[in-house]
Formats: sequence, C-alpha cells, structure tokens
Amino acid sequence: MRRMEGLENLGERLPWPVVTVGTFDGVHLGHQRVLAEVVEWARACSGTAVVVTFKQPPRSVLSGDYPPLVTSVPHRMLLLERLGVDVCLVLEFTRELARTRVTDFVRRVLVEGLAARGVVMGHGSAFGRDREGDEAFLRQHAQEFGFEVRSVAPVLVEDEAVSSTRIRSAVLAGDFDLAARLLGRPFSVYGTVVRGAGRGRDLGFPTANLDLRHELAPTQGVYLARAVVAEESRPALVSVGTQPTFGRQVGREPDAVVEVLLLDFDRELYERDIEVEFLKRIRSQKRFPSTEELVRQIRQDVARAREYFRLPGEQAPQKPGKST
Repeated sequence: MRRMEGLENLGERLPWPVVTVGTFDGVHLGHQRVLAEVVEWARACSGTAVVVTFKQPPRSVLSGDYPPLVTSVPHRMLLLERLGVDVCLVLEFTRELARTRVTDFVRRVLVEGLAARGVVMGHGSAFGRDREGDEAFLRQHAQEFGFEVRSVAPVLVEDEAVSSTRIRSAVLAGDFDLAARLLGRPFSVYGTVVRGAGRGRDLGFPTANLDLRHELAPTQGVYLARAVVAEESRPALVSVGTQPTFGRQVGREPDAVVEVLLLDFDRELYERDIEVEFLKRIRSQKRFPSTEELVRQIRQDVARAREYFRLPGEQAPQKPGKST
C-alpha cells in the first residue's frame, strides 16, 4: 500500500479511484464494511482503492481533548493494507481545514486532487465544515462533481452500532471478548521497541518495551497475548503498569509501561515495530517485597502462559543483552 502525506505529494493520476474519507480509528467491523465496498468496487473497475484519513482526530483539534486512539496512524496503515487498500492519503487536520466549506473540500481533495470516480460513505459519516458533507449532500451534487456515490449500512453488535467509543470502553473494562467482536479480530496495540531500564534482562526475563504513540492500552495488569513480529505470531506475556516493585505507584498512569515477554524467543527487537494481540488478563500489578519474590511470580506467570499456549518444557532464563 502506498502512503502519501498531503495533497502536494499525490503525484501522477491514479487509475479509476474509489475513495472513502474518515478517521477509521480502530478499523473496526463498521469500517471494514466500508472498506470492503471500496476495494470490491475498485477491483471491479480495474481501479484504485483509496482511503483519505487524518493524522489528528478532528475532535482533538476542535475541542483540544480526545481519549487515546484505538489505533495510531501507523497501526491504521498496517490494518488498511491487510484489507486490500491500495493508497492512503494522510492529511493534517487543522482548524483551517475544519473551517473549509464542504464544496471546497470535495473539489480540492476528491475532484482536483484524486479525480475520484466513486465515493463510499459509511453510516453517519460526514466531512467538511459543520459536517455538511454527508451522504445526502454528495448524492445531490454527484453529477456536478463527476463521481458516483454509494453507502453501506451500519454493523450492529448486540443491537447497537459498532463504534470506536464502544471498543475503547470494552478494553478499559477488560472485556476483550466484546472488543474482539466489535473489531472482528483480537484487540491489539502497535508500537516500536525502545530501550528500557533493562530490569527484565537483569532478572533473566528480557522484555520489549513498547512506545505506543499515544495508542490505547488496557488497564494495569499482566496479560496473555500474541506478539506479531515480521508477520510471525509468537506467544507472549504482557505487563501494563508502572513497575511498582521498583518504587512506582500501582495503577494505570499516563506514562504506564507496556512490556512484552516473548516466549522461547531470543532475537534482538530494538527499534522494531511489533503488534501485540491481547487475549486474557491473568492478574493485577502488585508491589513485591523483593526482586526474588518478583522473579518467583514471573516464573509462575510464564508457566501459566506456557500451559495456555500448550508449549512444551519450561522458559529458560536468558542471558543479558538478548533483548531490551
């Protein structure tokens, strides 16, 4: 999938573009229905499946406040590519853009920028100043703009439309089953492995510390998970918290640390991007009276994980330097 930043980098014309516009936070089942229509329509016309999205959620610019994203922009790119999108145009959402009249936005982005032949609208989706660019507006002016408009129905789970808000609430409540049903896949985070304090390495259980780029993480605790490294899925344990044994307060704070222990894995991960799928919470974070007690608990966590994933043998302590 090609990722392009800003209209000025569009380059040559794309063949028969079919376009949809939105934040697509979570790339959940509702979004997937829209994207499936975009991809299918584009393929039928030997065209290009195009998504226009934004670096910043519109609400964060307009109100200055927005909860953590279910999926960061890099995570969204990964998921969009998996769904068959050919091109993603990423725009800066600014106050100036928010004040742009819908006719100007459509002409600048969809008509002159992309030369769209088809536009797909999701349930309740709209863009332009005061969200004037809804399905009714586009259908009314479709002939003038030179493209066809299609729309898709909402996806309902438990008689309620799927939304990023519902997913966020489910994750923070620890309801990964509901989150997975809304997403159509296990809830996951996507981040870059950065240098940590090296405590896990010193204890014989080196962990990968993730920078999530302000992406949503579950509440504090220890989780069974799968880590996807270079398209290879590996069983893992994940700790989300503030390392209370080493002097920090238990609880989920803005700077909570996400540490991933991959089982039976000893390759270097520093500066690699990995996706972590959360499967089950097994315990809360707690402060241990000594590092020996902490190591004993980690061994118990690893044993439980190995049983869950049906892995033979035991996790061998690893030598320093194999991971972060």
